[in-house]
Amino acid sequence: MAKTVRIGSGMGFYGDSWLPALQTARRGGVRYLSFDHLSELTLAILQKDRARNPSAGYTRDITGMMKDLLPVAREQGIRLITNAGGINPAGARAEVVRVAKSLGLGGLKVAVVTGDGIIDRLAALQARGVTLRHQDTGRELETVRDRLLFANVYLGARPIVRALEQGADVVVTGRTTDAALFLAPLIHEFGWRPDDWDRLAAGVVIGHLMECSGQASGGNFSGKWWEVPDLWKIGYPIAEVSEDGDAVFGKAPETGGLISVDTVKEQLLYEIHDPTTYLTPDVVADFSEVELRDLAPNQVRVSGARGRPAPPTLKAVMGYADGFMGHGLIGYAWPDALAKARRAEEIIRRQVQGLGIAAEEVVAEFVGLNSIHGPLATPPKDFEHNEVYLHMAIRTRGREDAERFGRLFAPLGLNGPPFIGWLAGLSPTRELIGLWPAAVPREEIEPYVSVDTVAVE
Repeated sequence: MAKTVRIGSGMGFYGDSWLPALQTARRGGVRYLSFDHLSELTLAILQKDRARNPSAGYTRDITGMMKDLLPVAREQGIRLITNAGGINPAGARAEVVRVAKSLGLGGLKVAVVTGDGIIDRLAALQARGVTLRHQDTGRELETVRDRLLFANVYLGARPIVRALEQGADVVVTGRTTDAALFLAPLIHEFGWRPDDWDRLAAGVVIGHLMECSGQASGGNFSGKWWEVPDLWKIGYPIAEVSEDGDAVFGKAPETGGLISVDTVKEQLLYEIHDPTTYLTPDVVADFSEVELRDLAPNQVRVSGARGRPAPPTLKAVMGYADGFMGHGLIGYAWPDALAKARRAEEIIRRQVQGLGIAAEEVVAEFVGLNSIHGPLATPPKDFEHNEVYLHMAIRTRGREDAERFGRLFAPLGLNGPPFIGWLAGLSPTRELIGLWPAAVPREEIEPYVSVDTVAVE
């Protein structure tokens, strides 16, 4: 019988539930569980954590996740792969080791992948001719250089493979591509070569389908979502992958949700720009000929990915201080709820101008009317809202202006349109972090990547 490997999806974002992964570990027969905690926004959140506490910078959910999963993974022989390290992967590895010790899991091997953080190397990179220009606008990095807070490069699967080769039971990384977390165990198990482009592309497709947890198993489904059963106990996707890269997607028995061509197709198209050229550090994947086929209830076969040589550059994402946000919220009740909210917006805008608050941008939205669809929302005709909330936000260069803006909302309770609702505006201002994408030659990054594995005493 041909060899197959079963990999489970463990998490789709920082704050996602790992309880379905626990059910996968207990009943899914998987060899690996991969957890995707990171987005570019997450790095900004973790930078704020690190600014308050230099030992922070990794996702704080790793503690509870490991407490629940490590005993089951040890018992079942499951290896865990996570990018929860964020901008402090060494700190995350130390936390995993601490939790493992507290559980008495001596001998557990925990690896950390480092080298994606490059903020201390930017000057050296520029001296070697790496421009680090903004990938979309072409702006020079010097325009924000003195405001940079972090800089990380998206790594591929190979460092994770090295960790698995070292016998790691748990692999902790910083910024990797989402798909790399799932591709790495396939490379390790099947011995796929670095130039085995079609198989690597198949692994990327599998990783892409699994990186968002329940989004491929009936969660966030825009089809007949009301027919998806038992979302309260949704099962995350499991891929049983063969050596040629074909895979059968399913989920653990006795879990809710739905695996179908339609649910898998939605995830396949998620965040895809050019489906023929999906760039990753490991391969340029072509999604355009991927075939999805229902095999049985909650079983979908995925095949047909094609690949081309990996790109010569890696993507870096840098974060820089980009001012402050002040905001406020006020609600109005029937009658004339929308008209009252619109008048409140007018009052606030006039006060911003009259007080000389230096606003680089002001955004207003009406919750219940256009806060999700924005300018695409069609105002209803001959309809009286029961309630409407006005939410306004301002971006300023200085904290003081942002705080002054927030203080404008409370007085509207007595000094604006007739008010029976709820208001907020005195919450702390939020420091904004801008994101700066850039391309870096891979030969300037990969030699600096290291993998270190330790055994829990």
